Formats: sequence, structure tokens, C-alpha cells
Amino acid sequence: MYVTVVPNRDSPPAVLLRESYREGGKVKNRTLANLSKWPPAKVEALRAVLAGEAVAAPAEGLSIERSLPHGHVAAALGTALKIGLDRVLPKGPKRRRALALAMIVGRLVDPAAKLATARALDETTANHSLGRLLDLGRVEPNDLYETLDWLLARQGTIEKTLARRHLREGALVLYDVTSTYLEGRCCPLAKLGYSRDHRRDRPQIVIGLMCSADGCPVAVEVFAGNVGDPATLKSQVDKLKRRFGLTRIVLVGDRGMITKARLDEDVRPAGLDWITALRAPAIQALAQGPLQLDLFDERDLAEIESPDYPGERLVVCRNAALAAERARKREDLLSATERELARIQARLRRKRTLLRGQAKIGQAVGAVIDRRKVAKHFVITITDDDLVFARDAAAIEAEARLDGIYVLRTSVPARRLDAPGVVRAYKGLARAEHAFRSLKSVGLEIRPVFHWTEDRVRAHVLLCMLAYHLEWHMRGVLAPILFDDHDRQAAQAQRASPVAKAKVSPAARKKAATKLTDDGLPVLGFRSLIDHLATLTCNDVRFGKGHALTHLTSPTPLQRRAFELLKLKPADGL
Repeated sequence: MYVTVVPNRDSPPAVLLRESYREGGKVKNRTLANLSKWPPAKVEALRAVLAGEAVAAPAEGLSIERSLPHGHVAAALGTALKIGLDRVLPKGPKRRRALALAMIVGRLVDPAAKLATARALDETTANHSLGRLLDLGRVEPNDLYETLDWLLARQGTIEKTLARRHLREGALVLYDVTSTYLEGRCCPLAKLGYSRDHRRDRPQIVIGLMCSADGCPVAVEVFAGNVGDPATLKSQVDKLKRRFGLTRIVLVGDRGMITKARLDEDVRPAGLDWITALRAPAIQALAQGPLQLDLFDERDLAEIESPDYPGERLVVCRNAALAAERARKREDLLSATERELARIQARLRRKRTLLRGQAKIGQAVGAVIDRRKVAKHFVITITDDDLVFARDAAAIEAEARLDGIYVLRTSVPARRLDAPGVVRAYKGLARAEHAFRSLKSVGLEIRPVFHWTEDRVRAHVLLCMLAYHLEWHMRGVLAPILFDDHDRQAAQAQRASPVAKAKVSPAARKKAATKLTDDGLPVLGFRSLIDHLATLTCNDVRFGKGHALTHLTSPTPLQRRAFELLKLKPADGL
């Protein structure tokens, strides 16, 4: 008797117990039992007995030769294949495409430098099962650098495929920018500029991200660190029109991005619609004309027209909570400025002081009022030996009248998008900001950026965007066991007006309060869940002499639930 494995074309292989016998001088075989449902360890033990080998005691004959974190890889790689991320990658050598997919998944499950990533994927130094699942074998750092170059050369094709999946004619497109600092000064893109990281001492790059209306990233572009937000817009308009072939798109951007000059020179000539907001001086000008504050006596949203904006709709909103916060912040800034001005005044009124002359006093005063941008709210008189200051009550009152008021401008006709829809669309920019937080936080760790060449920096950012694309899909499915709100419709139903502060659903509030799901499972953040999934390991087990198999640890209830939500199995791909 012997044990044999018979492959099946569309089913798992059959494990059979057979024996040989003679009939009419010929050797024949017959099946005695089907062992397909036996555990692998039991099959191996029977095989050893039939082969005449001594079955060793567990302590003597069983060894775990290697154990690799696997659950997080199975979840991320399985999702990537399920959403067709591998098909987003252009045609090319099989190994090159496998390395590209490994770098995307690796950036999500274990963000690290390229050298560390190569070590994590290499079969001899692997610290998770990703290299094994993709059959990468030996992986050198240069393999990853060459793959980065291959990805960048095909960025246009990749983004066009993503746009075809997630954008359509007449859809909203969210566009926003951020910046991140670089290590070193060798990259030509590294320039000093306005830093969102509050690191004015470090050279940086500017990143423009384009998302669908629901926040799914479809395209990214890297600019030099000293490029202003409006200057990034033209290339995005060209991308939408020429590369993606879209003719009717509503571009949503903030007030610092879609300026009058950009509308006149880039957006209108391209025939695109837009939604943006007015700056404070423009709102103050409207307040002298069509913007009447009594519009908000009984409502928080109104639509007006102005001859200064022909062919456009102006949606005026007043948020009471924002107004209260603006008043509080202004009072804090004024009080802090008064304290510092009072200290300068006290210095001047001492009998002995080195601070004399209008120029020196003006320099000291300017440093104080410019720090908090409140010069317009003070009346200041400076002489050669004294300083007198007081709040400008009229200016403060004029600004306070507009607290909490913001104005959205759009070219989209009302028949296509009503006023509340315009507000909701503009507030959708928060989804792009969430993408930036994920890119720059411990989730994907776009920084530190150690690449020296312009192309490698661009490729690194593209890689991080593709990893966030994968994270976005996983978050949506795993929301019931994350702190994310998994009942957005209920949350939206609680919101009396789109101008009001967003509310979470009752289910999400309960989840946040108890830290448990309805099933009693612990709720985690996305990164913590990835770390927990990693504790489901893939183990190489050897029985006796020469008999080896791969065995997974039993999943915890939370791990089992995660794979149920993803509609995957931990053993897929092994």
C-alpha cells in the first residue's frame, strides 16, 4: 500500500490510499480509500508508516523550520488581486510586474526603505510571506530600483486605467496639494517653499493628488518645492482633457488653488466646470452689495448672484460653530498681542532703556503684530520714546459680522447640482486631505525620502499613491471592525444641513464608546489591524526525515472576521 496525490484540473488534488496487485501476469493498482479530507500531518504519518519508517514521538520528530508573518500579506495581496490592481500594471516581463505588485503591497503592510524592502522580499532574509506568495526568490535592491524606473515610465498608462475605472463624464474630481520635506539637497526638485509640515528649514517637494468624488486616488504629480498651488492646476486640466479623454468634468479645488487667473487661463478655455470658494477680501466686497446678513436669520445656506461673477452661482453658507470658533481664536490672538505690546510699552517707560527711536520701536512692534497677523485690528502710535496702542473696534466689528460665513462659487447649473449638493461637493475635499494624512503618517510613510534623482522621487510618490489606492479599498470593506464610520447613510440622515458639522452614525458612536463591534470583537485602527493580521503566521513544519508541509496558525476571531469581510481565505495563494 502507498499514498499518492492525484492532481485535478479545477479542484484540489485528491489524496488516495492505493495498493498494487497482479492479475493475469500484469501489475495493476486499485484505490482503497480517499484521504483528501485528512489533515496533512495525519497523511504524512501514514505515509511514513507504509514506507517502513519509525514514527517518531512529537518531541523528537516534529520541527518548525521557519515561521513568517502572513495574515496581513494574504489580506493585502488578496485584495489587490481582487480589485484588479495587478491588471492596472501595464504589460511587461512577469517578474517585473510581480516585483511592482510586491512593492505596492509591501509599502502598505511594511513601509520601509528600498534596501529593507528587498531584504523583506528575498527568500533568505524574508520577514513576511509576500516574496514566497509571488515566487520572487532572490531579490536585490537594484531589482527594486529598476522596477521603480519601470513604473515611472508607465505612470501615464497606470493613471489612465485608474481614471477609466473611477471617473466618468460629468463626474466630480477632487484636487488638492500638499508638501513633504526631503533628506539631503541633491534632488533638483528639492526647494524651499511654503511647508505644510512646518519645516521651513528643509527643502521640500509639492505633491498634487487627484481623487474621485468618493476619495479614491487616481493620479498624482510631483512639483518642485517652491511651486505655488495655482501653478499646479494647468497640468491637471491637461491630464483630464488629453490623457483621460474627459470633456465634461467638475473640478473641485480650494480657494488657494482655483484662482481667477487660473479660471480665465486654464479651466474655462478647457470647457471644464468647477467648484471653489472665495477669499476673505472677495467676501467682504460682496457684503457691501448682494450679500445681506439677514439672509441667515432662519437658515444657514442661500444662493445669490453678483455682476462681478457673471454666469456663475454663488452659494453663501454660515456655520454657527465656525463663527464661535473664529471669534474665540481672534480674541486669543488679540489678547496675546496686547500682552506683548504692553511689555514693549513697559520697556519704553523705564528710566533707562536702550529701545529708543521710531525705527527701533517700529521694528519691535512689527515683529509682534506680524507674528499673529492682527495689525489691521490695532491703532498704534509710535514716537521716539513711547508707544500707544488700542484695539480698532470698528475693524474688529466689521470682521466679526462675517464670522462663520464662506462663499462657494461654481459654474455648474442648478439643474445638475443644487446648492446643498455644491456644499457637499466642496466639503468632499476632506477626503483628499485624508489621503495626504495616510500618505504622510505611519500608515504609508512617504517620508523620509532619501532618493537623490528627480525620477526616483517621482516614482516613490507614485508607489505610495498606488499603496494608498489599495488601502482605500481595504478600509471600505473593513470599516465594520475599524474606527471608521461604517454606516454613512445613517450619519448623513442625521445632518439637517450640509453646512452643519458632520456627524457620525449611531452605530459608529456606539463602536467608539464601547471599543467593540456588535459581535463583541475589539475595534482597531487600520494600522493596528494590519499588525494584528501579521500574527497569523505561515509555518514550515517537518515530520521525521524528509516529510515537510506548510501550516498556518489558527486565526483569531478578529482575524477570521477580517477575512470574511474581505471575502478571502488566509491560505489563498499558498
